[in-house]
Amino acid sequence: MSRINATPRPLRIGITIGLRSEDESLWINGIKQNAIFLAKLFQNSVHRHNVVLLNTTDVAVTNKLPWDLKQFPVASFEAAKDNLDVLIELGGQINDVQTDYLKQRGTRIISYCCGPEYVANAQAIVFQMPGFQTPFINQRYDEIWVIPQVAETSLHYFKTLRRRPARVIPFVWDPMCIEERSKALPHGGEYRPHGGRAKKLSVIEANRDLLKFCLYPTFLAELAFRMAPDRIEFLHVTNADRFVNDDFGFVALMKGLDIVKANKASFVGSFPTPDFLSQHTDLVISHQWGLALNYMYLEVCWQGYGLVHNAHLVPEIGYYYHENDVEEGARILLRVLEEHDAHWEDYRSDQRKLIGKYLATNPELSAAYDDLLFQLLSSEPAP
Repeated sequence: MSRINATPRPLRIGITIGLRSEDESLWINGIKQNAIFLAKLFQNSVHRHNVVLLNTTDVAVTNKLPWDLKQFPVASFEAAKDNLDVLIELGGQINDVQTDYLKQRGTRIISYCCGPEYVANAQAIVFQMPGFQTPFINQRYDEIWVIPQVAETSLHYFKTLRRRPARVIPFVWDPMCIEERSKALPHGGEYRPHGGRAKKLSVIEANRDLLKFCLYPTFLAELAFRMAPDRIEFLHVTNADRFVNDDFGFVALMKGLDIVKANKASFVGSFPTPDFLSQHTDLVISHQWGLALNYMYLEVCWQGYGLVHNAHLVPEIGYYYHENDVEEGARILLRVLEEHDAHWEDYRSDQRKLIGKYLATNPELSAAYDDLLFQLLSSEPAP
């Protein structure tokens, strides 16, 4: 097996994605965005790494993809496999044959873990979810990299199954997607006060599991409505239409709420975040349980919208309440409704400064990732 030169220099880096269609939207999930943000970070390194996104599916790579293919080129695994110093498996899994080929060439392979796989697989097993299959467990990675919000539930899950060293690595984000998607919206999709006393609230959790579920933030809005009904114009809860259509238990819970009885709440389907913020939102209420950092938090705060949340990894952004204390959250919500518009421009500016540490253009962040890369290259390769 050949050894890689670990001297700091431009590296040839592949980041996997798994295309489902030739024109796949960046708003289907955060995986494609994650890959692009990471690619941008490596491109902004002082070493100006050469980065390509590697598609691991049979979908053809065409110019229909919704990003700049000159800045973020995409190639099939077969086309790029002979020109890689490092492969970062992020959005598409390589198989055992592909792994063996790269290992023989001396390419280092990193598993970049950005999803709570322990929770996803546990739920699939417990609830016998259709389509769940035995995954291919690759035990030949050189290292496992886990983003902070996933580490809480899944770090030791990854380490145990894959039998490889794992480390928690810094989170990376960039406003390029939210700004591109928002540029045609009024004020570029940024928050603007509308002058009325009553405000529109939104809950925009994914509602795919208990980690980010709409019930507690809806309760938070309910408690605030009980205390000051004149301050709340309406509550929208997205990604929840299937609950009101198909789940009698959820409907029964909601019918007991004053805000629902007053016809000031709706439970609607899925919408792109920028559009929903611009058209239907003054303030966002959020709750998480074991996933305390999310693109949605950064998108909302970057655009200047108030965010009332309990994400303990980012208590400095938005307006933070503790754990499951929706009473505290409701009190904070009412204070925000009273005060936010008086300093909305300063708030947006401060939020962007605070989010700066996560940006793909942050030199300190790219230097930290360079250190991770070159430490890995200087170590013994995995067998």
